[in-house]
Amino acid sequence: MLASAHREGERERWFTLHAAYAPVPPPAPAPRGDAYRWSRWLSLIPSSFRPRLSPVRLVAICNHKGGVGKTTTVMNLAAALARRGRRVLLLDIDPQACLTVHLGFELGEGTSIYQVLTGGMPLREAVRTTAEPNLALVPSDLELAGAEMELASAIGRESLLKDALHGYLEEEPYDYVLIDCPPSLGLLTINALCAVREIFIPLQTEFLALRGMGRLVEVVTLIRRRLNPLLRVTGIIPTLYRSGTLLAREVTEEIKRHFGSYVFTTKIRNNVRLAEAPSHGKSIFAYAADSLGAQDYERLAQEVEAMPAAATKPITHIHASHEDPAAPEEPAAPEVA
Repeated sequence: MLASAHREGERERWFTLHAAYAPVPPPAPAPRGDAYRWSRWLSLIPSSFRPRLSPVRLVAICNHKGGVGKTTTVMNLAAALARRGRRVLLLDIDPQACLTVHLGFELGEGTSIYQVLTGGMPLREAVRTTAEPNLALVPSDLELAGAEMELASAIGRESLLKDALHGYLEEEPYDYVLIDCPPSLGLLTINALCAVREIFIPLQTEFLALRGMGRLVEVVTLIRRRLNPLLRVTGIIPTLYRSGTLLAREVTEEIKRHFGSYVFTTKIRNNVRLAEAPSHGKSIFAYAADSLGAQDYERLAQEVEAMPAAATKPITHIHASHEDPAAPEEPAAPEVA
């Protein structure tokens, strides 16, 4: 019993001495809120991939069918947004360079998007100011017609425009970037679709307008699945609308029946002033501010401003009756969350 009591006494003294000389534990860290966790998360991501707190609207104006008013829409929608105080950057990646000519620039003068894509030139070297306030342009060049062959063996050729554009936007903030795509679904158009989050499709209000749309939607779905999960078709713009004709009304109703809420309420009416403005190197607002074309694009800009950026469900298919009969039917691709 004495030995047991002795051992208990020794144990108590040991715990007493240990408690007296044990190091004081550090104070518990203060609770950290969402701002700290957000900053820590951002610090682990390369700057070129970090989300912007005030994201720029990146929009490609795309339709592989020519003559639908695509360049006219890019030019005058940008001018309408610029008139509303928004900073807008235009990229002309169409080898025909219609947008560059529309803004009054001579082809072959200075750096163009061709040098950016094929020569690794920084995009800021190609940006030019225009006569329109708040509006800048990266011009095209006729040499861009051979760019697809030159870039055929380039590594990461689908992301060349994305890398150049997103790097420039880290230095120079814009509210909108609008890209005028060529009337094809080649490498230049794919570069544009990899660089943006939204697509506006100008659609002529005529009988053959919907033919071939299935191929465009198929390409967009494929790019979403493999290269750019943020890509969305967020707007269908009825163009070359001949008011007062039964055909235009019927085609417009057919477009709305198949695309629903994607179709803008504003219809761009057929207007001779819109056709005359490019020859003067001016937007419709600088050339004929009181014309029907100016009224239409002003209303379209109001709709674009009011819509949430890339917040709609993606289009993955259209009605089979409007598919290109030569294109094989394939099941719609699954949506990417």
